[in-house]
Amino acid sequence: MSARLDVLQSALENAFGERIKLVRDRGEITVTVRAEDHYQVAKTLRDEPALAFEQLIDLCGVDYSEYRNEPWDGLRFCVVTHLLSISHNWRVRLKVYAPDDDLPGVASVTDLWSGANWFEREAFDMYGIVFDGHLDLRRILTDYGFIGHPLRKDFPVTGHVEMRYDAEKQRVVYQPVTIEVREIIPRVVREDHYGGGVH
Repeated sequence: MSARLDVLQSALENAFGERIKLVRDRGEITVTVRAEDHYQVAKTLRDEPALAFEQLIDLCGVDYSEYRNEPWDGLRFCVVTHLLSISHNWRVRLKVYAPDDDLPGVASVTDLWSGANWFEREAFDMYGIVFDGHLDLRRILTDYGFIGHPLRKDFPVTGHVEMRYDAEKQRVVYQPVTIEVREIIPRVVREDHYGGGVH
């Protein structure tokens, strides 16, 4: 496995040089690129015979605003793509940070891997990341009238509105949230000789 990663790392470094930041950890390689290089690097990952990443396995958004419950010093939104080379039997993780936190956007890769279509729509719906060049970028999991992006860390846990079926109107209606926000701390009760040990 290590020898295979050595070959992949060498192929990546030969193809991209200083345009990528490569991290090798836990038997995996992660390549981070600037937003302006994202599309061209993705295209090379697919088309370069020494790399040949024919298949997109996954693409998702990430909100780093409070990474590991700590303040984050860097760009907030990231798109992470997992690619597979069937011919070489290796994988790579491609990361790109959106350069604008207020209107996050990166290049779409749907014309490189058609399987990215719904993944990009999901990242748009959940995080508000815009994929430049996507031909049908619209919500995929939430309702068309939904306000906000529910996987952003600043989105309220209860949401903004709730929907229910109104029997009188015979349709779904939206109303302000009626859930009372409260913090529940579990009560732990331990007996004196909990666990049956000798004291």
